[in-house]
Amino acid sequence: MTGDPFSDILKFTSAQTMVTGGFTAGGPWALRFPAPEKIKFFAVVKGECWIRLEGEDEPVHALTGDVLLLASRRSFILASDLSVPPLDAMAVFSGCKIAQLGDGKDFAHIGGHVLLDQASGRLLADVLPPWIHIQASSPQATILRWILDQLVHEQAEGQPGANLASAQLAQLLFIQVLRAHLRTSSLMPAGWLRALADPRLAPALRLMHGDPGRDWHLEDLARAAAMSRTSFAFHFKRTAGVAPLTYLTEWRMHLAERALREEDTPVAVLARSLGYASESAFSNAFKRATGSAPKRYRTAGKAERVRDTEAQPLSLVS
Repeated sequence: MTGDPFSDILKFTSAQTMVTGGFTAGGPWALRFPAPEKIKFFAVVKGECWIRLEGEDEPVHALTGDVLLLASRRSFILASDLSVPPLDAMAVFSGCKIAQLGDGKDFAHIGGHVLLDQASGRLLADVLPPWIHIQASSPQATILRWILDQLVHEQAEGQPGANLASAQLAQLLFIQVLRAHLRTSSLMPAGWLRALADPRLAPALRLMHGDPGRDWHLEDLARAAAMSRTSFAFHFKRTAGVAPLTYLTEWRMHLAERALREEDTPVAVLARSLGYASESAFSNAFKRATGSAPKRYRTAGKAERVRDTEAQPLSLVS
């Protein structure tokens, strides 16, 4: 672990951001998008548009430089005017990454999605709000605008390595959107995401993530946060939704799940690395958290990977 909890969790969930396309438009236009299967992002590169999101009473007005992240499975409409009958976006984008509506002179959009690990990705997906709107007038506008300009340049120029450069820029865009969201932590429900944004808790969280196998005591963590034991415990639970040592146990169990799915480390060795004195103590904790014993969890994970591999279509090479 790095001791940077935010980076740890992004790595743990295997968050990868990809640019998938965009469109330009001129004159009156409207597009209807289906509910996305993945976390979706899009940005207004030029012009402005209206967004009507399923389940929201009021439409959103987005201007040049605005970035939106849609984490819920909701259909939505993008339009110059919401009175215009929308075209089906999937039909418009069929066979192309960049579409043009009308003369394409008034508006430009770029979009993509965020891929998360099927199992561990829920740790991030479940704490995000249905949608996040970062406006060009926000304090993060300068760096977001730079990233968007670079993304447009990479997409337009087709230089060697453009796909990788675009993916790296999109990843940075996603991180900046989440950072901007963290700055509104007082509006978030209690949970680990809100805890990461709390500067008073940051030193304690860095300790737990930096060395999750250490036998941390409440006094150690409170001292790092420069708080009394009672104040620290109260503030941590109010912010994170769980007690400090419960948070540590939950993070250990997340790490254990990933290791059991992806590694062949013996359970006894894994137990010691996560701070448990014996394999049985770890197994009991893991079963309480997941409902399954570690070895059974590993066996089930391997069987699931085999099924997924067998389900993949064969690739014929001529």
